[in-house]
Amino acid sequence: MDKLYYISNEVHQWRLLALSTHSSLPKAMAIWSSDWPLPPLPPPRKTLFKTTSLFISISISPTPSINPFATRKSIFTNSSKPSSSPPLLDNTPNGLQLIQIPPISDLEFTTDFIHGLCQNSTTESIAFDYYQKAKQQPQFKPLTQTMNLLIKTLLKSKQWSSISTLVHDFKVFSVFPGRLTCSRLITSCIASRKFKLTESLLSIVEAKEEIAVSAFSSAMRSYNKLHMYSSTVMISKRMKSSGIAVTPRGYLYIMKAHHMLGNPQMVFSLFSEFEAKNWKFPELTAKIYAILCDSLGKSGKASEALRYFRDMLSKGIPPNHSLYASLISSFAVIREAEVAESLFQEAKKKAMVKDLAVFLKLVVMYLDVGLEEKAVGVVEAMVEMKIWVTDCILCAIVNGYNRRRGLKASVMVYERFISLGCEPGQVTYASMISIYWRLGLPLKAEALFLEMMEKGFNRCLVAYSTMISMYGKLGRASDAMKLLAKMKEIGCKPNVWVYNALLDMHGRLVNLRQVEKLWKEMKRRKIQADKFSYTSIIGAYNKAGEFEECIKYYHEFKMNGGKLDRALCGIMASVFSKTERIDELLKLLQEMKSEGVMFDERLYKSALNALRDAALHLQVEWFQKNVSFHKDET
Repeated sequence: MDKLYYISNEVHQWRLLALSTHSSLPKAMAIWSSDWPLPPLPPPRKTLFKTTSLFISISISPTPSINPFATRKSIFTNSSKPSSSPPLLDNTPNGLQLIQIPPISDLEFTTDFIHGLCQNSTTESIAFDYYQKAKQQPQFKPLTQTMNLLIKTLLKSKQWSSISTLVHDFKVFSVFPGRLTCSRLITSCIASRKFKLTESLLSIVEAKEEIAVSAFSSAMRSYNKLHMYSSTVMISKRMKSSGIAVTPRGYLYIMKAHHMLGNPQMVFSLFSEFEAKNWKFPELTAKIYAILCDSLGKSGKASEALRYFRDMLSKGIPPNHSLYASLISSFAVIREAEVAESLFQEAKKKAMVKDLAVFLKLVVMYLDVGLEEKAVGVVEAMVEMKIWVTDCILCAIVNGYNRRRGLKASVMVYERFISLGCEPGQVTYASMISIYWRLGLPLKAEALFLEMMEKGFNRCLVAYSTMISMYGKLGRASDAMKLLAKMKEIGCKPNVWVYNALLDMHGRLVNLRQVEKLWKEMKRRKIQADKFSYTSIIGAYNKAGEFEECIKYYHEFKMNGGKLDRALCGIMASVFSKTERIDELLKLLQEMKSEGVMFDERLYKSALNALRDAALHLQVEWFQKNVSFHKDET
């Protein structure tokens, strides 16, 4: 039979609550209907209850064989004034019977009552309020179950001020939550950055050894998750000073913290302590060994790490993928290719190669030691193991082949990857577009660029700048400008590389109007021009014969702290010679000498002829003695 409770006024004006017939009601609130005298039934009333009083309305199904008044009813009221009329039992529509009962001050709240509130989703929100009222009763003392249920309820609604009060009550009543509940509370406090509350809780449970061990262990685990490794170390020191035992997992957390803080000596010391205890937890022990080996490897002791690994295997402790990843990475970093490959093959047979970083480190190692085919073999192994080949790995190998074997070799290895089913990413696409263009294959570069766009890689500035530069050198200025417009349309902001390519293109075409427009746009977008930008704009004005503009931009470049290079010096040497500014030419030559800028044959002869034409014989003699040029043998 359903029991419907109506509550108003001081008890937060209870809403309509539905409780199952199996839920037990608090004994302190239980009043048998047989304890009340049955008054005569009054005439029907329009209102069921006054708003100043609290009633519990109980719906009783009419059953001929059962006396409804013999049913046990748990009721309470919060009437601020004693009623002048005797207790009434009203027959109301829908089988509802209302009973007015004594004030709440005459009633007693028990732990069973609070437990009942906590265990019902409808009433759990007011459970702590009634707990606070129950504390005012001298004879009240909560149980461990009370604390467990209240913590669960308060954590669900994240009522941290109430939780803080409850934590204080642990000490007041000398009643503590269970071990698991306390660990959950610690974890939630740290995850929510309630560090002061965490400190208070640890201080209170510190003396309760059966709770403290798991509580402190949970604190260290939670601090590690937040990368607060120093806090974990402080907790471990506190445990040691308080005589709190460290669990096997506790050793794992402390070793991890010291490892991440770069304390290999402490890691080794803790490992020795752990090993001396001779605990039999194979899976956990493997994780402990993984931290030790990683710590030794990163401190330059890869061989010692391998020795401990072999010792672990001899004890029958099964390895995990983290151990293999750590060892392979350690030997790859020091370029011990044979050992790294041996460990990789061993891990591959055991299906324990899962970390993508391991594959990348192997690839980089093979490329650095000149074993490019081995690097390709790593990719083939990944395809065989059905592991996704990352763009970083593909790009590293393509560029490695380009650096060591040339452009054509990089094209061949790229096509090999495509045949294996590898999917290039943005960086690999950008590299291959540049390689195709440098090989003089603009159609392939353009086709690859379109493929890249179709796959959604439409925000790569390197690819855009390469294509714009290619269009410029092919005389396809309109295509370059269309590409610039497309960039702006999709919200991809051009950088200095893109503008340099455009400046160079329009400079070659002596399109000064577009050059000036692009320069102003760079200024408006606050894009800092570099020496290539200045070289392009100065070269454009030089081709147009506007030497004063060349000198203006050159002085601006020098004022901004620009460093000279051979291309810019060649242009300015020609400008100073044509405008007969011999003093500035001499100054330029001296700066080139002091900054270590190498002269090419063309620049050397141009400067020498300018000095001879000016009849500066002493300067000609100084120039010939102190300046040499780099002869291009190609």
